[in-house]
Amino acid sequence: MSEQNKPSEEELSRMLDAREGVNQTSKPTVDVESVEAVIDEQGLGKVNMRDFGPTKAEKSDVYLGWHELDIETLPSKGRFYPDDIVVKIRPAKVAEIRHFSTMDENNLLDIDDKLNAIVESCTTVNSKTARMSVKDILEEDRFVLILSIRDLTFPEPEATLKVEHQTPDGKKHEVEIKREYFQYFSIPSEIDKYYDNERKGFLIKTRNHGEFMMKPPTVGTMQEITKYIKERREKGLNIDQSLVQIAPYIAVDWRTFNQKRLFDLEIEMNGWDPKKYMLIYRIAEQLKVGLQPEMKVMLGDVEETIPINFRGGVKSLFIVQDLSGELL
Repeated sequence: MSEQNKPSEEELSRMLDAREGVNQTSKPTVDVESVEAVIDEQGLGKVNMRDFGPTKAEKSDVYLGWHELDIETLPSKGRFYPDDIVVKIRPAKVAEIRHFSTMDENNLLDIDDKLNAIVESCTTVNSKTARMSVKDILEEDRFVLILSIRDLTFPEPEATLKVEHQTPDGKKHEVEIKREYFQYFSIPSEIDKYYDNERKGFLIKTRNHGEFMMKPPTVGTMQEITKYIKERREKGLNIDQSLVQIAPYIAVDWRTFNQKRLFDLEIEMNGWDPKKYMLIYRIAEQLKVGLQPEMKVMLGDVEETIPINFRGGVKSLFIVQDLSGELL
């Protein structure tokens, strides 16, 4: 230790007092040279930051409210996403719920817009092998994703979603909407055999019409379809229903699917022969992986088929109807 950096006898005495808890009024004699030798050899020690916090550090996502979603809980089981996809969700905030509450339940396009706003605000999608966005989520996965966000937002038992059901014997039941009751569409084996794991879609091979890719539509694709419908309505033009039904299933990537592509596809479809149109139309009908509109629930000894609906309307997803838990 250099002479310039050596502590004085008084400084060393204070250091020892603090370390040993000795009363300042009864200081022992300090051997300065011995203390300096120890400092030169061992240093002044290190601070262990574990002594100033919890024994186990939590991930920052937990503090920020983000939770990783198990892809297997989605209707698609992740088949149409990169293998390393990571989807995280968080509870909806007050501002987002306020926006959702302005929904016009008589306007299907507005309902769709408000649902997408919740998903886009409360979801992140990432992958190390592909560029990903919330718009890459399948439209048919969206409903379960929204239910998951709702569960985080309203974990209280009184906030559960319920439907009213009357059995054939006239008894009325209040049935909770639970995922364990859900039924899912499945893709027929004659179509499923064309699944291409590398391209995460179906490479359909035909005798007379070559090969073409098809997959269930994404949120991004359906947003373009919604935009098409809005613009046509505003201009008083007819909406090509056949285009709306088929285009989302052959638009493999929403990034290249825009209004110009829709227009080009409409022209292209006019040149198809009837067999090609019917083939693609039928395949699109069978590429469903989402929820069926009815649940299967055991009420007593009888399994009942109960439609999935919301007695408070779609708004009840984030505008809780049961106030009993808050009112005195």
